[in-house]
Amino acid sequence: MKFRAFTLIVLSMCVLMTHAQNRRKLDRNLEYQQYQLIKDYSDSLVAYKLRIDSLLMAADSIGNVYSDYQPDGRFYRLFAPMTYYHQPAKGALRYAVNDQSETDQVNDEIDHVLMNIYLNRPDLVVNSENRLRRVGGVSNDIIAPIQQDAELVTQETVVDDNPVDDTPVEVLVKKPNFWEFKGDYFLQGLQNYISGNWYKGGESNYSLLSSITMEANYNNKQKVKWDNKLEMKLGFMTSKGDSVHSFKSSEDLLRLTSKLGLQASKKWYYTLQLLAYTQFYRGYKSNDYRVYSDFMSPFTLNLSLGMDYNVEAFNKKLTGTVHLAPFAYNFKYVDRLPLSTRNGLDEGKHVMHDFGSQFTVDLKWAIAENISWQTRLYGFTTYSRAEMEWENTFTFKFNKYISTKLFVYPRFDDNTTRDDHHGYWQFKEFFSIGFSYNF
Repeated sequence: MKFRAFTLIVLSMCVLMTHAQNRRKLDRNLEYQQYQLIKDYSDSLVAYKLRIDSLLMAADSIGNVYSDYQPDGRFYRLFAPMTYYHQPAKGALRYAVNDQSETDQVNDEIDHVLMNIYLNRPDLVVNSENRLRRVGGVSNDIIAPIQQDAELVTQETVVDDNPVDDTPVEVLVKKPNFWEFKGDYFLQGLQNYISGNWYKGGESNYSLLSSITMEANYNNKQKVKWDNKLEMKLGFMTSKGDSVHSFKSSEDLLRLTSKLGLQASKKWYYTLQLLAYTQFYRGYKSNDYRVYSDFMSPFTLNLSLGMDYNVEAFNKKLTGTVHLAPFAYNFKYVDRLPLSTRNGLDEGKHVMHDFGSQFTVDLKWAIAENISWQTRLYGFTTYSRAEMEWENTFTFKFNKYISTKLFVYPRFDDNTTRDDHHGYWQFKEFFSIGFSYNF
């Protein structure tokens, strides 16, 4: 018995809780419906008021033609959300009234319009009079809205604080400048290593190096690019072990690179490249009177036709170009005849002509804020001989003017005399610290 009583109590509590929850849901739904209903009517009445006000203002602006017109508040039933009222149905079903004085023509016309909507378009009816009365009641005593006479404020003349100056303006049109100029200079002391078979001669030691790089690049932002770079490097060294020469050149380069490109796509250009290089000063070895290289001995000119690819990677930290030329003409001139065979020419000949393929990879990578790597890989082959150079310059900047450079330069040329130790490979390296400036 006790268990049954306990079970009944639990079931009763569950029923009461469920009923309370359903009751709260119904109350919330009713509150939402009431809120939505009031909002719809409020919006409609505001729109009706604005329409009436605009009509009154229009009537006043054309000379009070409709000054006797007073808006009738009973028309709100036609502008508010469509509602089913009892009066139109009662009026349609009533018997004829003999006393016409008891009828209201305005109400009759409104009821007639509403009844016509109820019968023909019941889908437009969204509310009922009973629902309105539950929400807040229906008032039938508003015939005309309250009118307020508002006087317009006198319009003041607007004074322009910034009057328009009618003085003719001279328009200056500047011709766009498609040229960009930049350069890099440094003067540094260095530790230098040169292999014994280096083709220009030289000796490993400590020396002084200066370098100037100037660029003049044209880009019309449409189809044509013309890049020009002039590189000049000259370094001298002294050695106690050399009793013949007071100083010798440790680094000697005069090189011009010019590329004319016609855009083929976003990053590809049809390119004609001119590469010409020689040196400034004679090249010696320690304690040796023999000249191993000189100005225009050799002089190399390479003309190639191919395509360039613009490299942009790592958020533009790695930039540069890759030049691929299946058609290349290579011209080599040696002014000193004794140096002809050393530079791959026939004995007694000043000139050599070659045809083949050529490629050049010229990249610069900003590895970190103060560390950069600049590399140039050049290769030319006639399919019977090959020549390749790979220049690598690592720059470590202390500030805007002081920097350290590590230069690593391997070279391959199977058109020269083979060395017993290095074969056709040649190698050069230096490490320096000193002054640098770029713009």
